[in-house]
Amino acid sequence: MNDAANISRLIETYDEELRRVMFRRCGCLETAADIVQETYQRMFSGDLWQQADNPRALMHRIAANLATDYERRRNVRNLYIDNDDSHETVLQVSDGVDPEQISLARERLDRLVAAIDKLPPKCRNVFVLRKFEELSHAEIAERVGISRNMVEKHLRNALLALQQLDEL
Repeated sequence: MNDAANISRLIETYDEELRRVMFRRCGCLETAADIVQETYQRMFSGDLWQQADNPRALMHRIAANLATDYERRRNVRNLYIDNDDSHETVLQVSDGVDPEQISLARERLDRLVAAIDKLPPKCRNVFVLRKFEELSHAEIAERVGISRNMVEKHLRNALLALQQLDEL
């Protein structure tokens, strides 16, 4: 049997099970489908799937790791973004904080968001993937279709632009 047939057989055998497990874990069909798709991409890139003693267990481990990453990114986002789609920021503050400090922090955060929005599209995309989705330079390079050196260049440019915000 050739590689393509073996891959197809693995997917046909375990796809429904993997989607069901990921849906139970994250509670969203679309997210579960994305996680399963990313699982296949990671598993079948290179020879990882051929080296595995138990391809089913490997698929479940990869998917579980991806689901953990998704949950971590979602939790971080939820700390900073209100879920009412108004894009208003929510600051986590303790009881003893001065309302003026809160107002100043919100203004600074608004300036930061505006500065990120002004970055060139690719630069902004790389910055968001790194700082908010916590992807590695290699993962960003693969996702965006650029070299790791270009990822680093975009991140440097973004940070320089955002540092100028501090100088204002």
